[in-house]
Amino acid sequence: MFLNYIKDFFTLKLVNKNMANVKLSSTDAKIKTVGILFDESYFTEKEALVQELIAVGIPPENIRILVFKNAIKKNETFEYPTFSHKDLSWTATFENSEVKEFMGQRFDLLISYYDIPKSPLLVVTGQSKALFKVGFASIDKKLNHFMINTTAENYSVFLSELIKYLKILNKL
Repeated sequence: MFLNYIKDFFTLKLVNKNMANVKLSSTDAKIKTVGILFDESYFTEKEALVQELIAVGIPPENIRILVFKNAIKKNETFEYPTFSHKDLSWTATFENSEVKEFMGQRFDLLISYYDIPKSPLLVVTGQSKALFKVGFASIDKKLNHFMINTTAENYSVFLSELIKYLKILNKL
């Protein structure tokens, strides 16, 4: 347990150092592919969020989900690719192939659905190749292009604001 705090300290230090070099790009392209990064510790309504995205015209096959879980039990099975703090190395890299693949995929929109900063989630968001990143206002503002000021439990407000502004930005 104590080693996890030390590991968090060093990985957050690396993440903060790398965030200083992040250059956010912008694009006027319409959103066709969506990646969603969930923190399962505070939010369990994944399906409702996905159904809302499908309702606004995103095909289900174009939505990829990656779930973070604080601790994974030995024989636990998951509906979506899942990773934990254990998958993050001391140098802020991942050995988990599903996480590497998610970070390397070029999404039109990445929804970072977590409002408590945790080093594995920050690393995935920061190293993602997504063209447009959306997250919560409580997370470091260098990571996302667009931030919504609400809590993770209030997904209906988050989605209504997201959809409203994506239409204003002519991305939907």
